[in-house]
Amino acid sequence: MSQNMLPKLLLVDDDEIIAETLGMLLQNDYDITIAESREDARRKLATMQRKPQLALVDLGLPPETHTPNEGFALIPELLAHDSKMKILVLSGQDERANVQHAITLGAIDFVPKPCDAELLKTRLSHQVMLLESETSESKPSSEVELIGNSIAMDGLLAQIQQFASAPFPVLVEGESGTGKELVAKLLHEKSDRKEKPYFIINCAAFTKELLEAQLFGHTKGAFTGANKEHSGFFEEAAGGTLFMDEIGELPLELQAKLLRVLENGEFYRLGETKTRVSTARVVAATNKNMKEEVRNGHFRQDLYHRLSILTIKMPSLAERENDPLLLLEHFKGVYAGTVPPFSLDEHAQDMWSKYSFPGNVRELRNLVIRLGTKYPGQTVGTAQLAVEIETDEIANEVKALNVADNDSVLKQMQAADFDLEAYLLDVERQYVSVAMEQSKGNLSQTAKMLKLNRTTLYSRLDKLGLRDKDV
Repeated sequence: MSQNMLPKLLLVDDDEIIAETLGMLLQNDYDITIAESREDARRKLATMQRKPQLALVDLGLPPETHTPNEGFALIPELLAHDSKMKILVLSGQDERANVQHAITLGAIDFVPKPCDAELLKTRLSHQVMLLESETSESKPSSEVELIGNSIAMDGLLAQIQQFASAPFPVLVEGESGTGKELVAKLLHEKSDRKEKPYFIINCAAFTKELLEAQLFGHTKGAFTGANKEHSGFFEEAAGGTLFMDEIGELPLELQAKLLRVLENGEFYRLGETKTRVSTARVVAATNKNMKEEVRNGHFRQDLYHRLSILTIKMPSLAERENDPLLLLEHFKGVYAGTVPPFSLDEHAQDMWSKYSFPGNVRELRNLVIRLGTKYPGQTVGTAQLAVEIETDEIANEVKALNVADNDSVLKQMQAADFDLEAYLLDVERQYVSVAMEQSKGNLSQTAKMLKLNRTTLYSRLDKLGLRDKDV
């Protein structure tokens, strides 16, 4: 099979040996791109010809390899790039709190390091099956629907119906995983533009230059690599709808150009002086607080007011009464051909109904997949369900373990006995001690775990008073 026919996989791991080993292990089954950090992943995503369908992500990434913060931050960024991407976490930081938080953020699976090669291949192939299932069972555009009968959903559907045929832009605001892309599609399908083109562009998925070319088009020779002229989305979506996802990420330099299109339809292709006119309707979406973005100077106030003439606020799943139980049955049906059936006992159903689902519908969908995979044909109780969900207690544990809160740092600094040098030595001593324990005193293995050379490790052991000690 040619490389372009293989599923596209983004592998994010800063350990060169692990990345190379996984690359060799998976190269026959996947078209792999390797990134060594969150920033590197974002940079490579912006220039990829094919979107990755899968991502395999370590939590401990530079510059904070000893905490899961960078990995946690990358998960929603990948989903912002493509909400359908299947993200698997492959990490040695596999404490229960970290596993549950990764799932809440949108990861679909968590594989602890070190892992069995065949197990990892099985987990990945299962996600490929899910992707194929979703593709084959996706509904035609005329059957797009929102699942739910709560008051919040009734209000949302009424707004969609009311705004669908209006000529003005619509701004869809809401938390990640609430279904903003689905609302945009429904606005198109229920409008008098439904027979016209519908295009999606993610403003977070491109560099400024590429995003400008994608939106407005370019002439031949407008920039390096522009070998022929190209029409942009504002032309391609003529008479139809252009959905601009992650509008809060639109660079300031392009915001003035978007404002001009919204006001009078006019724009220029890159490298061209001829005025063109777009008849596309813009639907934009964001999970940011746009008023705050305006106050902070990250988004033009005039553009925000133009985009938000009509605004839809997406309800979180916690605001949707009994909808989580309806969605449970819905997704069990969607994945019936791929994920084994399971059921919740009475107490687990009550726990499911009361859970806040901070990751919203995306988290709920992933939980259905995990439960069906882990408990095929079984009845799941509260003990099994509690392991999979992020309770308030777990969320607080994640925060306490992994996030340096400014107030707590300030309080610690103001203590009379605070000594930064002593504090850093204590932290260093703890990490070196744990590495020594894990390697059973093997200094080569210890140095490798800490990413130090042996000479540096010897000097650290002397400084910390750990040389020849039982650690």
